[in-house]
Amino acid sequence: MTTKTTTGPRQAPAVSAGVARLDQQLCFALYSASGLMTKLYRPLLDPLGLTYPQYLAMLVIWEKAPRTVGELGEVLGLDSATLTPLLKRLEASGLVTRRRDTADERRVLVEATAKGQALREQAKSVPIALACQLPLEPGELKSLHGTLTRFVGGLRKATATPPGGD
Repeated sequence: MTTKTTTGPRQAPAVSAGVARLDQQLCFALYSASGLMTKLYRPLLDPLGLTYPQYLAMLVIWEKAPRTVGELGEVLGLDSATLTPLLKRLEASGLVTRRRDTADERRVLVEATAKGQALREQAKSVPIALACQLPLEPGELKSLHGTLTRFVGGLRKATATPPGGD
């Protein structure tokens, strides 16, 4: 079995003269897909009282708790300026608690409340309801997920600040 390794940046594909049309831009396809996925989630999440970003945060918290705000930000790809107001709204809704870590007061721990855990049961139907609306077969969705996961991982490496950099 051989494994594929990447040793560095790839060569840019040949591009015809001029700027590619919008419908040829990968960034626009990803942007459009993201917006449309969020739109599909809205009617599924509204009855739960969650926005899409709040749903993602709850998924991470339900996986393992307590989590630090830093861990949540890393998993979700959000900075603390974006994540803190989101967590404050979840806390105001009674779904999570935030508390200082007694071992290191610089860290804030987040976990679901009983109400937040109960919401997890209601949220279990969301992925199935969403999958029924997607225009791809299950195998195609699994393949797309794998490709996008590798793509995002590569983008995170490419955009990471090098050691010692700002």
